[in-house]
Amino acid sequence: MSSSTRKSLPVRRAIISLGSNSATSAFMLQAALGRLRKYFPSLIASTLLETEPIGLDNAALFSNQTVSIKTSWSRERLHDLFKEIEQDLGRDPKSICEVAIDIDLVQYGTQVVKSKELNYPHVKQGIEELLEKEEKMKFIGIIPARYASTRFPAKPLAKLGGKPVIQRVYEQVVDMVDAAYVATDDERIAEVVRGFGGKVVMTSPDHQSGTDRCYEAYQKVATPFDVIINIQGDEPFVQQEQIDSLKSCFINDETTDIATLIKPFTQKSSLTDLENSNSPKVVVGKEDKALYFSRSVVPYLRNYPKEEWLANHTFYKHIGLYAYRAEVLAEITALEQTPLELSESLEQLRWLENGYHIKVATTHIETIGIDTPEDLERAEAFLRTQTNK
Repeated sequence: MSSSTRKSLPVRRAIISLGSNSATSAFMLQAALGRLRKYFPSLIASTLLETEPIGLDNAALFSNQTVSIKTSWSRERLHDLFKEIEQDLGRDPKSICEVAIDIDLVQYGTQVVKSKELNYPHVKQGIEELLEKEEKMKFIGIIPARYASTRFPAKPLAKLGGKPVIQRVYEQVVDMVDAAYVATDDERIAEVVRGFGGKVVMTSPDHQSGTDRCYEAYQKVATPFDVIINIQGDEPFVQQEQIDSLKSCFINDETTDIATLIKPFTQKSSLTDLENSNSPKVVVGKEDKALYFSRSVVPYLRNYPKEEWLANHTFYKHIGLYAYRAEVLAEITALEQTPLELSESLEQLRWLENGYHIKVATTHIETIGIDTPEDLERAEAFLRTQTNK
């Protein structure tokens, strides 16, 4: 089942109940969550609960978790995926005494699918926990935008579909976060942002990176937020799913200092794509933490010729969308550059060298960044395909 296949349905919140009473119930729940996260990276899960037997018709699911996702999948497609995961994890449909894993769609948008399960105490408690997790954290989106650019001067003000690029980016993300601001060092950009009703913060022209500009802008906003999301000012097609995936890195994991996105190279990718030094690669470890970023191809597959690498390993491309805890952003902008950063010219290596945890979420959406006038032409063509749907 391909996660890149999308139906033209609205995005809905779905509440899912997971249960198991096998001898390895905790393992089964984690395995099921891992499978679900492959399709829904922004998944939010409640704490595992141990419950009393529910009844003879539902054979005592002792371990339970409740999950919230946002999806455009149909109910039928979700049902097929759940059954596929149950079967892969060894559920015997004839057994009511031991259930390896049970995955049920409880609510789909505003539609209650299983009213009985919705009334179970452990499901109610799980939903309350999920809502509290989502409401507890506040996210601000900051969009760094510079006028000067070697390859594309005045890029934020270039027209895309009749609107400035910076307006496209702002309008795309403003409803995805609790607050959104453009951070710029140029009054011409600021004037345009004010003109379309956006919020703007003036920052120093001397910043070496968007991260530094984000921190100055956040300080000037002078309103506390838990997490700052650095949204590239030349990415007008950022999707809600991608922002939600970044959010979930913090909601689900208190150890996350910084979050970013990765996208798998596919076997349709070319070796040229893989070796492109302008497209950094990421090595990912346990708990979806980044181990290393490189402009080279990592890891090196010693036992295969280069032409067979994509067929024998999943490589990950870095998507340059970052989110930082507020206190972490203050700390990393005060760090001196490090040897690895200077070697690869990748600021995220400075953070890793200093011991910060960078959580990654997988996206299968290919965004269209605008670095050159030619990129703008491609973005214009893509926008027309979206408008004509």
